[in-house]
Amino acid sequence: MRIAVTGKAGQVVTSLLERGAVAGHEVITLGRPELNLADSDSVVRAVEAVAPDAIVSAAAYTAVDMAESDSELAHAINGAGAGVVAEAAQVLGVPLVHISTDYVFDGTLDRPYVESDPTGPTGVYGASKLAGEQAVLAAHGGNSAVLRVAWVYSPFGGNFVKTMLHLAGDRDEVSVVADQLGNPTSALNIADGILSVAANLVANSDPALRGIFHMTASGEANWADFAEAIFAASAAQGGPSARVRRIGTADYQTPAMRPANSRLNCGLIARVHGVALPDWRRSLKTVIARLQPAIY
Repeated sequence: MRIAVTGKAGQVVTSLLERGAVAGHEVITLGRPELNLADSDSVVRAVEAVAPDAIVSAAAYTAVDMAESDSELAHAINGAGAGVVAEAAQVLGVPLVHISTDYVFDGTLDRPYVESDPTGPTGVYGASKLAGEQAVLAAHGGNSAVLRVAWVYSPFGGNFVKTMLHLAGDRDEVSVVADQLGNPTSALNIADGILSVAANLVANSDPALRGIFHMTASGEANWADFAEAIFAASAAQGGPSARVRRIGTADYQTPAMRPANSRLNCGLIARVHGVALPDWRRSLKTVIARLQPAIY
């Protein structure tokens, strides 16, 4: 399969390059200057030159806190930009896999969210990603799958796992929020899931394969649980570790409000696409093993 991916960096894009090669797919990343999400013609030209079997819309503005003061750019990339990519997929007649987020929900439910639950983002980032979902479905809904992912970590880029390991190198105790729940998910596993969904879309025109799906690792945690697991796995491999001091969201103020409950129910994608990502604790050990040489 030949796959065009919007974006040249980031955890998911880098993971797609790695996992795509392992699976025997050709993954071509597209970004500036050849692809400008603000210019629909440039997007069509860039993607058309690749002649892909499918497109993965992964380019995104992901700075959650900065988005609060940079709303225009966040919406231009995550909202309008996603719509432009979907329009290009429509013109070329190829399926699209679009990556979205748990931040489209307000986090007030007392159970994992299903795809049909009402959305209600509490910040600019979530609102911009929701706008992107809507733009994708409006432009190319008949041949698109929107995948909501959450709490992404990997050996690449900046993420919570790498932050915790670096902090453990400087201090004995780290304060971590313990009242926000979610599903820590390896970007490498996300890449595998994306490739499976893309292959299904290319091979089968069944409308049930299209629409919105939740795709996270199995198992849940709060951020403090996640940090403790990171340090335990790191220590077991001879790496840095620290004690975790559990604090509340009120004790760690950020410009953007985080959902108290980011858990996503992934039953639908398992039933429809046959995609079930591994337990996050197992994947975490693999990622930390790859990070250890870079820590010292």
